[in-house]
Amino acid sequence: MEKTLLIIKPDAVNRCLAGRIINRIEEKGLKIVGMKMEHLEPKKLQEHYAHHKDKKFFADLVKYMSSIPSVLIIAEGKDAVNVVRQMTGPTNGREALPGTIRGDFSMSFQSNLVHASESKEIAEKEIKRFFKDSEIHGYEKINFNWIYCEEEKQ
Repeated sequence: MEKTLLIIKPDAVNRCLAGRIINRIEEKGLKIVGMKMEHLEPKKLQEHYAHHKDKKFFADLVKYMSSIPSVLIIAEGKDAVNVVRQMTGPTNGREALPGTIRGDFSMSFQSNLVHASESKEIAEKEIKRFFKDSEIHGYEKINFNWIYCEEEKQ
């Protein structure tokens, strides 16, 4: 099974949407194998968003993301990266379709509630950036037998 990182950003925490977002992850059938609340440090955020360092919004992004705690989640499941990306919707909340997290709750390109890993390779790097091995938990999710057929569990 594939793992991906989801960050419930400060705007979602401040708007009391974290529980609703976590609920969507669980209702979809993904397994949460890591979760914590953390006040993200600017240095770690600068590394995380390094691909935006030359953009004029970079400083504001780091300031916003370090303003209050975020909730970090590792979700596991078949094609988890793609599934979570589809659930979040496009970066700009105004462009996101209803039914997606951003489409239902966001009107912004920055205050867009969540970060979701873009690929399996990026997810692996991001998980290592934000989680220690001891914070990732393997366990049998008893309802996987009702979520996946035998072939999908391989």
